[in-house]
Amino acid sequence: MENLETRLNEVARIAVRLEQETGCPAQLMIAQWAIESAWGAKPVGHANYFGMKMAHRHSMCCTVTTEEVVDGERVKMDLAFADYPSLADSCNDYAWLITQGSPYHAAWQKYQSDHDLPELIAAVAGKYATDPNYMNLLNQIACQGNVARAITAARQGTSYTA
Repeated sequence: MENLETRLNEVARIAVRLEQETGCPAQLMIAQWAIESAWGAKPVGHANYFGMKMAHRHSMCCTVTTEEVVDGERVKMDLAFADYPSLADSCNDYAWLITQGSPYHAAWQKYQSDHDLPELIAAVAGKYATDPNYMNLLNQIACQGNVARAITAARQGTSYTA
C-alpha cells in the first residue's frame, strides 16, 4: 500500500488540474477525499474516494454498510454507493457534483463571485454529510499545512515531502 505522502501527492496533482479546468477548489477536494477515504487508504468499493452515493449518472456501484446521523442518532444503513475505475474518475465526478450538481448550485454560484472558501465549505458540508461535526473537520483539513504544501508542489510540478 502506498504511504500517505504518495497518496496526498497523487490526489493533489489531480485536484490542481481539476481546479484549473472546473474551478473546484483543490483544498475542498483534498479535504473531502481525506475525510471520506481515510486519506486515500480506504475508498468505498474499488475507487470511490468521496463517499458518493449512487445516482443516475453512475454506471458502477457497490452496497456498503455505513453510519449516518439521523435525527441526532448514529444509525447503520446499507446504502448504494457509486464506484469508479480510478482515483481520477472519482475526483472528476466530485468536481462535477460541486460545480454543476443541483444540491450545490447556489453555493457554487456564490463562490464564483466571492471566492469565499470557508463559506463554500460550510454550504457543501451542510448538504454532503449527516455528521454535525463534518464542517469543522473539513475546514481543519482544508487549512492543514501538509495539504497546502502538496497543492503548492502540484502547481509547481513537483512532489510534497514531509
